[in-house]
Amino acid sequence: MSKRLAVSVLAGTVVLAGGAAATVALVGTADAAGPTGKPVIGKSSSDPVVLGDGGSEALTFTTTASDDSGIGSVKVLAWPKSSHLAPKASEMASVESATCEASSATTSVCTYRTPVDGRKDAADIPTGTWYMAVLVTAGDHGATFSAKASTFTVTRHAG
Repeated sequence: MSKRLAVSVLAGTVVLAGGAAATVALVGTADAAGPTGKPVIGKSSSDPVVLGDGGSEALTFTTTASDDSGIGSVKVLAWPKSSHLAPKASEMASVESATCEASSATTSVCTYRTPVDGRKDAADIPTGTWYMAVLVTAGDHGATFSAKASTFTVTRHAG
């Protein structure tokens, strides 16, 4: 496991240890800002991760976000379903950011990619279902949060 992924997992564990509040996910299409003027999180996806020799080289997450004022930032945090602790928007300030490219004045395609070295510390990463939490902040500072913007699996290579 790479140091970045290890830090992300450890940060996620610290963030998630703070509490298990239910979070309402605001997810919609990425064509325009929602009726409240907050950014909209559109289609989001994460590639599965396979740990061990011959496994995945990276965790990759992609999302489309839009707002009438443009997208300022997208913060991301991978977290395991087995923890039963969904992160809250207020806990996303210190997590990693996705890289965004504007596809129009109001819409950006954002990607987060972090290396995975499944041979190192693979025992420390829980297998099973994982989620990617996302906090999108618009150019006008409006924000939208989804604790489960995408779902992916983490498995161990059989060979």
